[in-house]
Amino acid sequence: MSGITTHVLDTSRGRPAEGVPATLELESAGGWKLIGKGVTNADGRITDLVAKDSDLSAGGYRLIFDTGKYFADQQTQSFYPQVTVVFRVEDASQHYHVPLLLSPFGYSTYRGS
Repeated sequence: MSGITTHVLDTSRGRPAEGVPATLELESAGGWKLIGKGVTNADGRITDLVAKDSDLSAGGYRLIFDTGKYFADQQTQSFYPQVTVVFRVEDASQHYHVPLLLSPFGYSTYRGS
């Protein structure tokens, strides 16, 4: 399991959101650097967001979810075409789980376990 994981739940359907593309980026002096990407599986998870041999470093990260594609695939109108979650890693030895609760017209997120 990577040091950063995510899980997307579609609260409007009451189930995991399968097929949500996401990218993970690390903040650097020149902007943002892509360090991982994937698509949520049937359980709403991306199991290989970052390579298993990658080491986290302290700093700023952002997860970008392509919610527009997900809702278009569901043939559902939505308001937010993208959800960007920016967070900080202070202790690189810890696990950071960033769930996304999603509906066509709103979302929330938190630091999970």
